[in-house]
Amino acid sequence: MKRHVLLLVFGVLVLAGCASSPEPDHSSRYTLSQDRAPSGNFDASGLADATPRFEEPRRAGNKSPYQVWGKEYHVVGSNDGYVQRGTASWYGEKFHGHKTSNGEVFDMYEMSAAHKSLRIPGYARVTNLDNGRSVVVRVNDRGPFHGDRLIDLSYAAAKKLGYQGRGTARVEVAAITVSPDGSMTLAGKPFPESGAPVDAKRLTDPGAASEALFVQLGSFSQRNPAEALLDRARRAVANPMRVREVETASGRFHRVQVGPFRDEDEALRAQSLLETHGFGQSILLTDTH
Repeated sequence: MKRHVLLLVFGVLVLAGCASSPEPDHSSRYTLSQDRAPSGNFDASGLADATPRFEEPRRAGNKSPYQVWGKEYHVVGSNDGYVQRGTASWYGEKFHGHKTSNGEVFDMYEMSAAHKSLRIPGYARVTNLDNGRSVVVRVNDRGPFHGDRLIDLSYAAAKKLGYQGRGTARVEVAAITVSPDGSMTLAGKPFPESGAPVDAKRLTDPGAASEALFVQLGSFSQRNPAEALLDRARRAVANPMRVREVETASGRFHRVQVGPFRDEDEALRAQSLLETHGFGQSILLTDTH
């Protein structure tokens, strides 16, 4: 019964999830009645894609068939070979911090997604067919159940794809499957292929392409607030840190970053320590060393 109620809630999620047409949800589970984007100018340009990895199959979130609003849905037996085109929407602040269909916590600043039929957790490459941009997301939720929408992305993933302002986009979704030996396929073909948008090794190897892992505390259009945040961070922890100025399609940004770190575990420990000092809106990303 709990799972059925959870699925109903996530059906409502999508009705409110699209920024262009939010609708009220009177569920007491959420503080906000309508979904919305986070305040401020969130810079997603340096946010790392999700890193595909092998995981043992789970029961959580994979009941098949299941029903939402009287309609029956089926979860595929395997994500291998899946590729489909359709409409993507996004969800954000209203659901931030709440559990997804498989029990993980939704973070609108991470690269994640909801899908009606892919096994979860899983991974997929999502390509915006209007501008050619691609991201790799972790699929850990169910939905969207509104109209003919194919996938619901986190706010951060939608912003990287460039459609967060419009609310929806035409996309291609191609599943990434990972074998126990670490080998991967994209829609049934070996991955990464030539010209692939992401290399999982690059996300954890600081020496690859002169990139490394950083914990980003904030990103500002002006340098003064970035320097102020850097000073506050330096008083809190002893890690190396910097303000990195970058030019993006959205303009110039000043990124306050702690690092570089040798691996993801080291970066996550630093991120946890920073959170205890009040830096609760940090993100983990790769950037030029």
